[in-house]
Amino acid sequence: MGSLNASQFATRCYQGLFTISKSWLCTKAPLVGVRNILLMGPPGAGKTTVGKIVAHKLGLPVIDVDDDILETTWKMPVAAKLEAVGGERFLEEEGQALCNFSASGCVVSLTGSNPLHSAAMQHIRQTGLVVYLDVDSEDIIQRLTRMKVNRIVGQESGVSMRDILHYRKQFYEKWLDVRVLCGRGDTVEGVVEKVLKAVERYQNHAAETYVSTRCDSEGSSNEKTHFSDVVVEGLATDGGLYVPKNGFPKISASEWMRLIEMSYPERALVLLEKCIHPLDISPLDLRTMVFKAYGSNFSSEVVAPVKHLNHNYYIQELFHGPTASFKDLALQLMPQLFSYCLAPMCNYLILVATSGDTGSAVLSGFSRLSGTNRHRTGVLVFFPEKGVSDIQKLQMTHFREGNVRAVGIRSDFDFCQSAIKRMFAESGYLAVEYGTVLSSANSINWARLLPQVVYHCSAYLDLCRDGVIKFGEPTDVCIPTGNFGNAMSAIYSKQMGIPIRKVICASNHNHIITDFITTGKYDLRGRPLMLSHSPAIDILKSSNLERFIYHVSDGDSHLVKGLFTRLDRKQHFQVPEPLLGRIQQEVMASWCSEDDCLAAIQSIHTQTGYVMDTHTAVAKVVADRLQDGSCPVVLCSTAHYGKFAPAVFKALQIQNIPEDPAEQLKKLELTASRPELHRDMMKCLKASSRSEHTVCQADYSVLVEEMEGMIHDCFLKVM
Repeated sequence: MGSLNASQFATRCYQGLFTISKSWLCTKAPLVGVRNILLMGPPGAGKTTVGKIVAHKLGLPVIDVDDDILETTWKMPVAAKLEAVGGERFLEEEGQALCNFSASGCVVSLTGSNPLHSAAMQHIRQTGLVVYLDVDSEDIIQRLTRMKVNRIVGQESGVSMRDILHYRKQFYEKWLDVRVLCGRGDTVEGVVEKVLKAVERYQNHAAETYVSTRCDSEGSSNEKTHFSDVVVEGLATDGGLYVPKNGFPKISASEWMRLIEMSYPERALVLLEKCIHPLDISPLDLRTMVFKAYGSNFSSEVVAPVKHLNHNYYIQELFHGPTASFKDLALQLMPQLFSYCLAPMCNYLILVATSGDTGSAVLSGFSRLSGTNRHRTGVLVFFPEKGVSDIQKLQMTHFREGNVRAVGIRSDFDFCQSAIKRMFAESGYLAVEYGTVLSSANSINWARLLPQVVYHCSAYLDLCRDGVIKFGEPTDVCIPTGNFGNAMSAIYSKQMGIPIRKVICASNHNHIITDFITTGKYDLRGRPLMLSHSPAIDILKSSNLERFIYHVSDGDSHLVKGLFTRLDRKQHFQVPEPLLGRIQQEVMASWCSEDDCLAAIQSIHTQTGYVMDTHTAVAKVVADRLQDGSCPVVLCSTAHYGKFAPAVFKALQIQNIPEDPAEQLKKLELTASRPELHRDMMKCLKASSRSEHTVCQADYSVLVEEMEGMIHDCFLKVM
């Protein structure tokens, strides 16, 4: 979006705010003819000052609830009223006064305590757009001290101002329509500009759209694709992958610094609000989803902790979710986003191809849905029967109840993924015959990739919080990657403003991504997939590479379509030389042999007592080779070591390995001083047995039969 001068911006805001426009319409929460801008926030947030300037810029009347409503109604100062009646009675009378509010076409500065009265907020919210000035607590306390405010509603003996601000935050987040995140030390003018931009963004929902990597964004179609659409559709109809048309929002350094002291769920909420339009998912609903996704289901309260390994190496542990994989960071949230965005009167079958961890994470995430959403959604996972670890297989096949199922295929991951893409292309008859729509939970789905951006941002913020770096100083991040989704999410976090210097891509002996980044050639011809100790990256056809090429080519959809059409037909392509230069500026890559992987596990354990899983070891080997020691390096630890126990036993040269996976984990726990045993993985293994599960030949028609059988079992059986 181009920049506007003050006059143009005011005109656009006024025209958009006071006319009924299609940009207000949304299938989830239609809102038309909004008349007021309602500024909400704690005492000292600057609502009155900001409100006056915003009103002046927009040419609107301004109302200050304290001065123009309460004192006019009570015929006395607000402070005197509070002293006279006490906090509880004050809140009730304040709320009653606001319930009579009827003005329109104004900028309204609410009191800091208005949001504590539910009936008053329900009433006034119907008159306009609630803009939450989310100001740093330290700034608030300093301002109130300068203003000599020594008492506000709720402040009793022994209750600090900080306690009150913390308590009230839940009410502000309950009522907001849009959040204005104010950086520490932001000027009034800066906050005003943020408010105006937030209002414009809210009004201009139609502009916040998504395009396919293979479709000209300036194409002739008038149909807009929003977040709600891409979550449900998964794959674009032209075979491309969805990306935001206008890219990611850029976040200022002062705003990032606000996030440093926040918890993981709080960070996730703020970042996702900036990436998901509030008319697609309301902030309150998004908050509910985020705090459910990253709560007691994670074995670490920190969710994705960053821990020092040795020298300049840090490990981000992404395995504390229910299935001990980094996929949980996305897949505990994605099913909630998906079910929220579903259109009525349709059933949805989620098709998933997995090289190991995705399958169990999808099954876990969707199994947590409840009520109608669970009954309308089925999940079918295809995995290579011989291409996953025993523990991964047990994690997937122990889901035997409800609308979730995992099926083994006597082939590799690439066959499973190609079969699913073909099913999508041929799925038109399913809606007619079965009333069922296909969707995906692989990282081709935008709602899978977007939550992963959060943990790359969070890793950097943790290093700032712990004093390892100051904000603005660079870090490198090394990621074991096969499908390129994790690496792509790191690149997107960099686009948002996280100062990642280099994204280092680590491959195993299936090093097609390394070859591509090194040479610009992507060649599948005569290249068999080789099983490895790190099966989650045993991938040759990397789906998210398409998003990466779109990114580095500045959205050249014609180039992307040509390259990937050629890959489908000819099994190879080569990018132009200038583009290869841009690729190599953005990422580095190398690969790790099987022996080097095991040696790294043994070496780090000897030095530190820490046991890495095989994928983290691949990242460590590659980082040793490519990083220069001048800044911290974050290794993405994508799985708990227990998921690959046999390989870890081999690396640590431990003899007499038990056959039972649960016993294997117990034995490894005696060896590893850190990280700790994964509680949910142990529960799963104790509850699982080696009972039979469905295994199919590598025949596309057989997989289609499985899909249709799943639809019948989930949605068509007569109860």
